[in-house]
Amino acid sequence: MMVDMQPLSYVRHRFPPEVIQHAVWLYLRFTLSYRDVEDLLAERGLDVSYETVRRWVAKFGAVYARRLRRGRGRPTARWH
Repeated sequence: MMVDMQPLSYVRHRFPPEVIQHAVWLYLRFTLSYRDVEDLLAERGLDVSYETVRRWVAKFGAVYARRLRRGRGRPTARWH
């Protein structure tokens, strides 16, 4: 298992990390298409193509998911 300890680099990206993180979160959290995410960002005044969203998901999606899983607590016998 490969451990991702290096921080993510947003150096050559036009948009700030918060926008990228929000777009990837929208795509992965809800059953949206890349074009749906593009439309939602356009409603907020951001001109991002669906192809850019696809590249962000391909590049950052697995890393975000791994970090979220790592931050969750360990399962126990107690369910409440």
